[in-house]
Amino acid sequence: MTGILFPNVEAPDLHVMSFNIRRRFERITWPSADRWPTRKQRLRTFLNANRPHLLGSQEAMPDQARWVQESLGSQYRHVGLGRGKDRGGEGTPLFYDRDRIEVESWEQVMLSDTPDVPGSTGWGNTIPRVAVIAELRDHATGARFTFVNTHFDAFSHRARRRSATWLHELVAARQGPLLFTADVNAHVRSRELAEMFSERLLVDTWSYAPARRTAEWGTFNNYRRPKQGARRIDAVLATPDVGVRAVGIDPRPTGTQWPSDHLPVQAVVRIPGGSAL
Repeated sequence: MTGILFPNVEAPDLHVMSFNIRRRFERITWPSADRWPTRKQRLRTFLNANRPHLLGSQEAMPDQARWVQESLGSQYRHVGLGRGKDRGGEGTPLFYDRDRIEVESWEQVMLSDTPDVPGSTGWGNTIPRVAVIAELRDHATGARFTFVNTHFDAFSHRARRRSATWLHELVAARQGPLLFTADVNAHVRSRELAEMFSERLLVDTWSYAPARRTAEWGTFNNYRRPKQGARRIDAVLATPDVGVRAVGIDPRPTGTQWPSDHLPVQAVVRIPGGSAL
């Protein structure tokens, strides 16, 4: 793959990506491009070429998480488990480049009224929804920040509205810079998700960026030619103190097809509080 959107991002900047990699299904799926054995190498090629410092992924089964980590390279690790009662199955793991990022602590919560009960549901979502919250340190600058990665419900408007409120409350209760990646399953700027931006505690990096490397493509293309003006349901958000340098959504297939039914959203950011380089 050629023409990487953000090659050679160096400190103090960080390359961040949100990518729903599409869960592996055992049954034959439609379209054929969705079959994991036929697209896993495309995913590996894309990730190995782009290699963000931080990747918030969605819909990753345990074997897929291992595949993603191996595809990114030997210096990468991840945190995050499955959303099931046994903490197995599909999850939202956060991948990080150990040469740049140290995980100081992390936790996993359910998007429900019982966040500490694995596999719990609520708010209108019948499928468990999970979030990974990590406290990170940038080795290059010493800057510390929070990173949150999750996947809002696909079927319930009420669940998405409540999840947006949960995010607002989480950010309001914390101090310091924060990054958020997710598949929010509605247009990022839709009314049902407006609470994410209440009191301007978070900003949409796409709207905030001084440079956009691409058009704003709809991010759920379902292995079809992407469309401008379609819903961007994948997000990279940040607290306003984070310096947003550039954003982009690469609409091109990897080879002859796309590695997922979603397009990844990418951002280059600068976390405040670090030492000058």
